[in-house]
Amino acid sequence: MSNNNKVYISELTNSVGKEVTLAGWLYQARSSGKVLFLIIRDGTGLCQCIVEKGKIPDELFEQLKRLGQESSLMLTGTVRAEQRSVGGYELSVTNAEIICPTEGYPITPKSHGVDFLLKNRHLHLRSHRQWCIGRIRHTVIDAIRRFFNDNGFILIDTPIITTIVGEDQQSLFEVDYFGSPMHLAQTGQLYVESAAMSYGKVYCFGPTFRAEKSKTRRHLTEFWMVEPEVAFIDLPALLELAENFVSFIVAQVLQNNRSDLETLGSDIASLEKITPPFYRLTYTDAVDILTGQKTKDFLAEQLNDLQTQKQQTESRIAELETEQTGQIKQWKKDKIAAELIELCAGLAETNTKIENNPRHAALAAEFRWGKDLGGSDETIISQMHDKPIFVTHYPKRAKAFYMKTDPKNDKVVENFDLLAPAGFGEIIGGSIREDDHDLLLRRIGEQGLNPETYNWYLDLRKYGSVPHGGFGLGVERTIAWVTGEKHIRQCIPFPRMMDKVYI
Repeated sequence: MSNNNKVYISELTNSVGKEVTLAGWLYQARSSGKVLFLIIRDGTGLCQCIVEKGKIPDELFEQLKRLGQESSLMLTGTVRAEQRSVGGYELSVTNAEIICPTEGYPITPKSHGVDFLLKNRHLHLRSHRQWCIGRIRHTVIDAIRRFFNDNGFILIDTPIITTIVGEDQQSLFEVDYFGSPMHLAQTGQLYVESAAMSYGKVYCFGPTFRAEKSKTRRHLTEFWMVEPEVAFIDLPALLELAENFVSFIVAQVLQNNRSDLETLGSDIASLEKITPPFYRLTYTDAVDILTGQKTKDFLAEQLNDLQTQKQQTESRIAELETEQTGQIKQWKKDKIAAELIELCAGLAETNTKIENNPRHAALAAEFRWGKDLGGSDETIISQMHDKPIFVTHYPKRAKAFYMKTDPKNDKVVENFDLLAPAGFGEIIGGSIREDDHDLLLRRIGEQGLNPETYNWYLDLRKYGSVPHGGFGLGVERTIAWVTGEKHIRQCIPFPRMMDKVYI
């Protein structure tokens, strides 16, 4: 079969009425007597291909009829517009070539557990949901680079193997570097601070590592982070930069991936609200919210809604299970099975939220000024807002040594976390950096760090120090929020977690 007229599914809009060849993998198939309906995917989209007996050799028709899921093939035919079909187009097949027939593909439409899918991640990436998430990840990463490149920032590549502690010493991965102990980088921030004194506006973008012994849906041991750093900036300007940045990312996803968002069931209406200005709270405001009556009432109402949702889901599951036992066609059984998978997954999530609700309420009521906000605290605050929320001016003792003390209140620092709405929590952490040599040296000592390791970092405060600041945005957390994914392991091709590293 010739490749001269080969096109991608994404290009079919320009090929209506023409004979083309599609090359891809069999995604789904069903037979209706003398007609085969083959849905193939080619990496750019899905297309239904109709094969009628008599229009191709009978032997080839039977071979196509027996093809298993994920068999690779090439199909030639005429393109026609058909809005009722996946992708909006169909191919009337006149010829076919089977490249690699497949049997027993392990990831079927039936329900699979998380462990099974992670062990088969190399295949799970082909599923339609993961395909959509991967396309959105591509857009997010492209938007990150576009925003900074188009706004005068210079990319700085920072070390992955490092001698310094950027965050918590307890979350360092140690590596043996030719007999000397080194660490995998927790952040590129300290390095881009030095570059900011050369270029003014810089950013680094790459993998970072945290040895946190956490199994929550918000944690990976290896994840991607972008970290801009700007010389001659104050906290209000830094917040403005962050909200413009996040708004740009969301706008790009809405523009380029609306169909992917629809497939994933993302809350597009909420994403369309993501424009400046975002909400602004101080840490003290957040504490007042958590410990106040408003939160108690909110969580009580939420629990009631969750219990109602649980009852409705259980009722629908029972209805479908009864329908499934009747005399129905196979396509209907498959449709019911797919809906049951979604409903059962949703029910499990609802049950988890019901179990967590009283615990979150207790933690909020007992919260005291001086503690860092935990995951449940961030969840509550973000659930109470319909747009991202800046929380600023955290207690000094709860934050890193490099954050600048607020000149108006020496108990807090000039920092912020940006919480994504709908319970997704922190996606950005940032601050103005301490630019006074002696104060920074004191903070390094207070946190039990070795000042000699930071001589080069202290030098920045001796030779032309200026006010400066920056932040770090977690790519996977941002994608989880935008897509509505419950666990960030779905938002990176090959996740690394405390208890799961399969491939």
